[in-house]
Amino acid sequence: MPQQIEHIDAIARKKQRAVLYLEFHPVPIREWRNYRYEDDPGRDAVLAWFEAHGVPWTACGPFADLRLMAPWLGQVYIDVPYDESLPEYCALRDYLEHPDGTMRHEGVRFYAMPLDHAMRNAEHDEPGFWERWAEDF
Repeated sequence: MPQQIEHIDAIARKKQRAVLYLEFHPVPIREWRNYRYEDDPGRDAVLAWFEAHGVPWTACGPFADLRLMAPWLGQVYIDVPYDESLPEYCALRDYLEHPDGTMRHEGVRFYAMPLDHAMRNAEHDEPGFWERWAEDF
């Protein structure tokens, strides 16, 4: 069934805050063209941990770039504020990262999208923007 997936920058603008998201990559990275998120046991394990620990998440697209139409590779928005004082954030961070900031899970990348970066695409929120863009693509 088709579903609408929002770009991570659009989610940040709606939330009016920095947002967290994950990208999943094949190992080795040179095999990205053959990557299928549906067959990625690492992605499945991370999402199972989210479910077991009540971490809210939803599918999201990458940062919107008008120069290309990128495929969805299983990225997820994590609905936990990026705030070191929150136990929910700290538990998430500690599951995903080693203390030195490197990733615990091969092929997983953990990102924070600052609101000011997301605001670079604020024009995308104007009514009819994407329809006009599609006509000229």
